[in-house]
Amino acid sequence: DGGDSWNPIVRDFPAVLSVEVTGPATQRTLLDALEARYPMLRGTIRDHQTQTRRPFLRFFACEQDISHESADVLLPESVASGEDAVFIIGAIAGG
Repeated sequence: DGGDSWNPIVRDFPAVLSVEVTGPATQRTLLDALEARYPMLRGTIRDHQTQTRRPFLRFFACEQDISHESADVLLPESVASGEDAVFIIGAIAGG
């Protein structure tokens, strides 16, 4: 497959991932915890150097697109408490 298949990464993940965040619940601390628990995701959600969100990925919390918010803005309380989830979704583009 030329090495560009997601199958080796995706096959080992459950449908929903759960992580414990240390400190305030922000996009940054959430992604830090996610990458610490699942190191194979490093560089797939955010750039290695800049730590910015990769293009064509969107973050949603409480039915709101939070993709363009600062990585250090607090996530909604319902997310921090574990009541609601953050969804990381690949955008679909084409023509």
